[in-house]
Amino acid sequence: MHPSVVVYLEHDGKVLLVNEEGNGPAHPVKGRTASSVQLRFPTLREVETMGIQYEEKAKLRLRYDDASYTVVKAYPKIEWPKNWAWKDACVSDNVVHPVARDAIYRSIHRLVSKVMVCNEEGMVLMGKVERGHFHGFWTLPGGYMDHDEHPATGCVRETLEELGLSIVLDDVEPVITQRIFNDEGISFVSFTYRSTWNGDLSELTLQTEEISEAAWFSPQVAFEQAVSHFDRQALRSLL
Repeated sequence: MHPSVVVYLEHDGKVLLVNEEGNGPAHPVKGRTASSVQLRFPTLREVETMGIQYEEKAKLRLRYDDASYTVVKAYPKIEWPKNWAWKDACVSDNVVHPVARDAIYRSIHRLVSKVMVCNEEGMVLMGKVERGHFHGFWTLPGGYMDHDEHPATGCVRETLEELGLSIVLDDVEPVITQRIFNDEGISFVSFTYRSTWNGDLSELTLQTEEISEAAWFSPQVAFEQAVSHFDRQALRSLL
C-alpha cells in the first residue's frame, strides 16, 4: 500500500524516487508499461534515514476516489544529485506511482496571457464570460497560451478569437503575476499586456459561446467587478 504522506524532493530537475521497500535512488525507464507499481516518493522517515535535510516549500493534497495523499514539496539541502531521476522521465514510466507522476505534473506552471485594451478616454474593455471558472463574470480578454506560444502573441490571438478584434500591443512591460490558488498545488503565471483601441463596440464580432457581451468600464469599476486575481493585479496598475 502506498504511504499516505510522502516527500517530493526536487533539485534542478532531479527528483528522488525509491522502491517499495524505501530504498533509492531509483530510476524510471521511459516507455515501460509494467502493471505493478514499484517506484514512489520516499516517506518522511525514509528521507530522515538517508540523512537528507530539506526546506519545505508547500504541501499538496492529491485526492482520488478511494484515497487521499499528502505530498510535501521540498528543496533538498545537498549538492546537485546527479544520480537521482530526471523529473521529465518519470511521467512516461508506468512503474512510477501515480502520486509521484501527478505531483510532478502539477509542478509545471500553467501560463495565461491577457490584455488591458484601453481607449483614449482611459476606459477598459472587458468581456462577460460564458464558460469556465469565471462563467457569468467580466474579465479581460485572454486565456491559456499555446505550448509553443510567446505571451505577447497569445493575448493578441485570444483577443481576436474572443472579440474579433485585431490589436497591437503598447510598448510597455506586461504585469506578471504568479499564484497557487488551492492545496492541489497548481501554479498559474499570468502575463497581462496593454493595448490602445479607440473603436466602437459595434465593430466587435464576439465568439458568443465564450463571450456573451463586451463593454467599456472605468479602471476603478473594472477593478471592483473583476473576479480574476490576475485581472485585479493588472488593473491595479491603472488606478
